Amino acid sequence: ENRSDFSLNTTDCTPVVVPEEVFFTVAAAGILENLLVLIAVVRNKNLHLPMYFFICSLAISDMLGSLYKTLENIFIILCKMGYLTRRGDFEKKLDDAMDSMFILSLLGSIFSLLVIAADRYITIFYALRYHNIMTLRRALVILAIIWTFCAGSSIAIALFSYEAATVIPFTILFPLMMFFILCLYVHMFLLARSHAKKIASLPTSTVHQRTNMKGAITLTIFLGVFLCCWAPFVLHILLARFCPHNPYCACYMSIFHVNGTLIMCNAIIDPMIFAFRSPELRSTFKKMFCCVR
Repeated sequence: ENRSDFSLNTTDCTPVVVPEEVFFTVAAAGILENLLVLIAVVRNKNLHLPMYFFICSLAISDMLGSLYKTLENIFIILCKMGYLTRRGDFEKKLDDAMDSMFILSLLGSIFSLLVIAADRYITIFYALRYHNIMTLRRALVILAIIWTFCAGSSIAIALFSYEAATVIPFTILFPLMMFFILCLYVHMFLLARSHAKKIASLPTSTVHQRTNMKGAITLTIFLGVFLCCWAPFVLHILLARFCPHNPYCACYMSIFHVNGTLIMCNAIIDPMIFAFRSPELRSTFKKMFCCVR
């Protein structure tokens, strides 16, 4: 609470506060929508495919992001009401747990998008061998490895976030993974047309190619939404770590609540993309809501 005159005068930007009602409504909607996606995939046996399992992984990451921001907001409210202190041992452990959940959500989203991109790549360029390459068992093993790595990394980063050796790799990972996915996209779209011409003589090749490209376009939408929703918050973390007293950095950090709300908006938008781009999911949702066999 004791702030120097220098810290008070670093910026004239007024913090932008999101109303708590809006905050919790957006978070609840994101959790509910992604939960519906998980239930739909579990109930419909036609969706028991590697692609939809990877989509479930992304849905779980979105749920964790909304849950993290919800718990953090509750923690702040309890601190303001005097039920919790900001510097107690219990509060510090709780804060570390929430930070770990945030990092797990971010890493889970990045690696889920990466594995979905790889799955689309295999579908387009190795269509005839896809079911031999990407089996259901292999997909589950990949997801188990991803989430084990993400869980271990999130705990390590949350516990040692004050160490430069921990912050720097985490800072580099986000743009590096995004760059790798973008390179995969560029290669995918540049070769898709020539690949389509080579297999044009095969039966139903046109239908398969159109479906595969639709999946690639869907993944592109996922990536664009992810960048728009997560990049502002990641930038906030970097500025808070490396230039907390700079006036321009402090001015940007005044919209902390807006950046946090964007993360939860990502959890709302992704299931809408699922439903809009996947006829099978749309049909499953209709059966769930209308109770039609």
